[in-house]
Amino acid sequence: MSTEKLSRYINRHLLLLSQERDAEIERTSLIFSKCGPKLLEQKGLALNGLGVSSISVGLGNRTLVELERPAAYHTITTFPPHTFRPGDLVSIEENVVSASRSKKSSKPSSVSLRDKVKQAVEGVVYKILDSRIVIAIDPSQSDLSDFELPERCRVTKLANSITYDRMEHALKRLEKMIVSPAHLDAIGKPGSNSSVKSGAGRSRLVEVLLGVVVPSRSTMMHNISFFDDLLNDSQKAAVKFALESAEVACIHGPPGTGKTHTLIEIIRQLTSITLVNPHPLRLLVCGASNLSVDNILERLLALPTPFKGEKLKVTRIGHPARVIAHEGALNATLEAQAERSDQAVLVRDVKAELESTLNVLSGRGKGGKVPRGSERRRIWEEVRTLRKEYRQRESGIARAVLQESQVVLATCHSSGGHQLRAQEFDVVIIDEATQALEAVCWVPILKAKKLILAGDPKQLPPTVLSSPKSTECPSQSVHRTSYKADALTNPSGTTNPSRQVDEGSDADDSSDNEPDQIETSSRMSEKGLTPDAQQLTSKMASGLCYRSLALPRTLELTMFERLEKMYGPRIKSMLTTQYRMHAKIAEFPSKAMYGSNLITHPSVASHLLRHLPNITITSEEDAQEILGTPVVFLDTAGCEYFEKLEGDGDEGSRCNENEGMVVKNWLTNLVSAGVKPSQVGIITPYQAQVTLLTSLLRPLHGPDLEIGTVDGMQGREKEAVIISLVRSNDKREVGFLKEERRLNVAMTRARRHLCVVGDSSTVQHGSKYLKDWLAWLEENGDVRFADLN
Repeated sequence: MSTEKLSRYINRHLLLLSQERDAEIERTSLIFSKCGPKLLEQKGLALNGLGVSSISVGLGNRTLVELERPAAYHTITTFPPHTFRPGDLVSIEENVVSASRSKKSSKPSSVSLRDKVKQAVEGVVYKILDSRIVIAIDPSQSDLSDFELPERCRVTKLANSITYDRMEHALKRLEKMIVSPAHLDAIGKPGSNSSVKSGAGRSRLVEVLLGVVVPSRSTMMHNISFFDDLLNDSQKAAVKFALESAEVACIHGPPGTGKTHTLIEIIRQLTSITLVNPHPLRLLVCGASNLSVDNILERLLALPTPFKGEKLKVTRIGHPARVIAHEGALNATLEAQAERSDQAVLVRDVKAELESTLNVLSGRGKGGKVPRGSERRRIWEEVRTLRKEYRQRESGIARAVLQESQVVLATCHSSGGHQLRAQEFDVVIIDEATQALEAVCWVPILKAKKLILAGDPKQLPPTVLSSPKSTECPSQSVHRTSYKADALTNPSGTTNPSRQVDEGSDADDSSDNEPDQIETSSRMSEKGLTPDAQQLTSKMASGLCYRSLALPRTLELTMFERLEKMYGPRIKSMLTTQYRMHAKIAEFPSKAMYGSNLITHPSVASHLLRHLPNITITSEEDAQEILGTPVVFLDTAGCEYFEKLEGDGDEGSRCNENEGMVVKNWLTNLVSAGVKPSQVGIITPYQAQVTLLTSLLRPLHGPDLEIGTVDGMQGREKEAVIISLVRSNDKREVGFLKEERRLNVAMTRARRHLCVVGDSSTVQHGSKYLKDWLAWLEENGDVRFADLN
């Protein structure tokens, strides 16, 4: 792979990231440009007329600003309905009554730094109560000497740009490794292994991920002693595969197959001294979301203490506001562990003095006056000195805590924070890798020598707002690569896969018309080919051709999927036993998405709603008609329950009122038969239908009933699931119902009962997948006419 091609690959990613950043900024700007302060508050995106209740220093040297609705300005001090949640990025700015007043008060002259700080200070929601909101502000902002909050504030939601900064930084760092003139000095030489690095510091893992060299031969491990006796055969095979792989391993976990369960076993194997792992390794465990990271964290904290040895030392990196409000999880955070250390007493003394000084600056000290002029500048100098001391002491404690940690957990982007800047790991594990942009995966990857990816490429890809510009994206067709045996070495004897013939490229290699040769092992040895090159040629002979690294068309292509395309099925191990769905519910997804490889465990193969412990069967008819059917299809074909568009043009969403009533009636049947609302999930592809169903059903069944879009329900499961397809029209248009992975997520959330509501006459014409699904429903489900009565 040529340096030029690798550089083009990274620059293409940078371009797509730039477009994505612009798309998010544009969306946010559009909302705020069309909305005044009152309308923003009505939409739940702002809280107006707030006053500062207190200022303190919290975990991580962050300034905690507590805001409330002062009784002097509000008759009701509780907040109106809003969308603020802990972890949201927000700005604190001066309160304005209307957009027009803000424009009148603005001066044509340039705005000073002090005015800018007064206008907007960014922070993260730390805590939200009925009448108070606490914002955590990083030291980088609150350390400004002219930091001052206005008397009346407004809090507004913001788009987060930090993630983009970290992704771009990782890609640019990767590019620097590639363009180094020493980029292949040590790669591919006989005896090289995963720890060998080139002169540029580029690990073999990076070379494999970019297709510069092929993965090394797996180290066969026999007689692995598993910690968890309940692992099934496919889970054991996946664990063994991950341990044996030298550089990279992908774990494919379809719905309900125990992917997290398998990752916990892998973590235990890698961090323990065993026959196959003589030295405990240091792990960085990441996820695409805080939820996935916290899920693994809880499982690790629940592990029993070994008979010999200490409990696994685990540290959670990330903003405390974004960690689940669970005592064990919060105690595992870096900040909490740092506060419990022996050196924390000195840090607390500095913190107390710092808080006292900040209160003086805000007018809450003795005398209650806000200092001005030279007195204020003197106090700010004192604040800066205290902050510097606080930061130095805290950083030292953090380093000490991390050095003792065997497993560090963080989201992919938070692994790029300053806490882990100088940290290195033996292995990085990325959960939900098929929901993470490739660029964000590079953030933790550059800190380790080995990578384990886990996810399901048959479920929803990462959310991408932007559409790539066709004029900026050359042909990206992925072709099989053909090699000449002598192209696998260069004069120095190192592996050189850059001599590949890519039909979609402009390489001069394609002009060579000599027939390809597959060499024997002896001839390869005579030519001085490395074991990696021999392995690659053997794969060619068996039909497993290596694919070239193609420029990405879109950010939706994840690293997991790209590696599978490059290296074929041998790069991954698939979990095949599912423990969630009734066998009938799992039948179509297994056939259509997983090559009929999913096996339903006997413990769930025939479980139905009637078997739930809270169900008391009073009518055998109900037991069979409602509680005894795993799959029901309520067909609205011919009923003329047509959809309608809510909103303006392409930005609108669709709903179907009559279909909503069908959903309501079936939910009433389930609840009347004894099913709890908390055991039911209602899924629809359209936000307008979510709004409609919420207004119809929440007043009747309360907040325990979960109603959401497909995106919001990924990773969740319910005993019963009702899917509202919405689309019903004369043109037979189905929109993004055509997205197979979206429907796969929807239909695999149900454990015991799946009810589909939709118009077969419209939906079946959307795609072959939809046609096959409707045919399967009619043949295997309990098909009923959707009568509103």
